[in-house]
Amino acid sequence: MMKWRPLYHFTTSPIHQSTASPLYQYTMPTITLKPGREKSVRNRHPWLFSGAIQRIDRDAQDGDVVDVHSDIGQWLARGYLNRRSQIQVRLLTWDAREAINEDFWLGRLQRAIAGRAALAADPQTNAYRLVHAESDGVPGLVVDRYGDWLVVQALTLGIERAKPLLARLLVELCRPAGIVERSDVDVREKEGLRPLVGMLHGQQAASPVEIMEHGRRFLVDLMGGQKTGFYLDQRENRRRTAAYCQGGRVLNAFSYSGGFAAYALAAGAAHVVNLDSSVDALELGERNLALNGFDPDAQAEGVAGDVFQVLRDWREAGERFDVIILDPPKFAHNQQQVDRAARAYKDINLLAMHLLQSGGVLATFSCSGLVSADLFQKILFGASVDAGRNVQVIERLSQGADHPLLLSFPEGEYLKGLICRVW
Repeated sequence: MMKWRPLYHFTTSPIHQSTASPLYQYTMPTITLKPGREKSVRNRHPWLFSGAIQRIDRDAQDGDVVDVHSDIGQWLARGYLNRRSQIQVRLLTWDAREAINEDFWLGRLQRAIAGRAALAADPQTNAYRLVHAESDGVPGLVVDRYGDWLVVQALTLGIERAKPLLARLLVELCRPAGIVERSDVDVREKEGLRPLVGMLHGQQAASPVEIMEHGRRFLVDLMGGQKTGFYLDQRENRRRTAAYCQGGRVLNAFSYSGGFAAYALAAGAAHVVNLDSSVDALELGERNLALNGFDPDAQAEGVAGDVFQVLRDWREAGERFDVIILDPPKFAHNQQQVDRAARAYKDINLLAMHLLQSGGVLATFSCSGLVSADLFQKILFGASVDAGRNVQVIERLSQGADHPLLLSFPEGEYLKGLICRVW
């Protein structure tokens, strides 16, 4: 257990005042690294894998904050422990003087929120990521804003332990109507945690909630939608892709709730086909088109089915499109799945290239972090060779600025996209 020796000081902040708030000098459980395994820690990478660890103090409990030492006893960093995870320590600070207390979490949240000030001031957009986990110095915590609501994901044991405090601080900082928890992702199982969905604060969220993005209006299911309800990381890519849709017949594959379709029609697309395996998602997409002033019957069509099979059927039938958008779900969840994911990406892009008119545009994405941008481009090259088409890269796309990339954490660059001309 930690041995505390409080040294009291006084702190004030815009939302947080404390009398006799303790700043602690203490000894805490220690993680000792194997010889030669401290490089990633010194480079401020926030993940420490089990294979780098030589010894864990016996009194260290999973979820505890621990100090990380080199094999010769030099202090390196501080983070929280979970033996059940392959990533056994998530590092929080490289400053030995920085205690992991309420002031720490408050400072991290304030910094993340300040980084989205421009979005917060935009009257045309009220939905964006507020806290982006490791890239905002808070490993395991995701917070998204949807209008007056916040949606939180606690992805790790350390964040699960801190969740009540974090929820209280978010209420004080953001004054939301409510905070929805969407901790129903697979990664929690690897942390020894069960999935959780519910309210952390406030009244039950209406279903669906209406949001605005660049002036476009969308309905979002906060409790049951994919991810935290909407693909916020594609906000800028929807607008950039729409610039190529004027006058064209557009296929929006893996369409979910029709975000790309609404942008395409607003840019002057002649017709949009939304293709998804979920009938519920297609129905929500129709509502979103109507919400933005479009006629879902005259200007769009919804097709339910397996995207791979439908595209094969259309290829045989001689269907053609001027623009095809491919925004599939994550195909690679671990390193063992990368080869299979590469084959799936090649297959779907090969089919799209066959379905495009000469000179047509392919906007294609991968959200699999384990598939690098370089590998993704090589996959598309292989598809172009097999399709017998010449493919030019017009634009390279990534996640929005509210999903920043921390240079010491390259794994945070998970979304990559290419807008291509296909001849």
